[in-house]
Amino acid sequence: MSPAPKVWTRETAAAGEKRDLWAAMKRGFRGRCPRCGEGRLFRAFLKVADNCDKCGQDFSGHRADDLPAYLVIVIVGHLVVPTALLIETDYSPPVWLQLAIYLPFTLIASLALLQPVKGAVVGLQWALKMHGFDDSPPEGIPPV
Repeated sequence: MSPAPKVWTRETAAAGEKRDLWAAMKRGFRGRCPRCGEGRLFRAFLKVADNCDKCGQDFSGHRADDLPAYLVIVIVGHLVVPTALLIETDYSPPVWLQLAIYLPFTLIASLALLQPVKGAVVGLQWALKMHGFDDSPPEGIPPV
């Protein structure tokens, strides 16, 4: 017989520690621990640290997966495509000039945004107590 499923209600959510969503996402965007805002979130460019070096928060449960990449594609796409269409319709520069501008900009913007967006996603997961960031995880689920 399986245990009764854990049902989310306002009362069960209010019983635990209140976590500020926007503060956690801003801290993660800056590459800092979503809990204390002081420790480093990353140990390498896209490798999340095992835990915070200041408060000891465990980050091993995070599951950012492909969401940061998708969000970066959406953000950079919303910057590059309208700009390219506007310049093409108004000025019609040669193709080689457009490629010389858009391709490096797209690459640099994507690389510059990837780590901050991943940090914000980890902060979001921490604030919403997702993927192992819950204080009391359900019984019977092995650690990841």
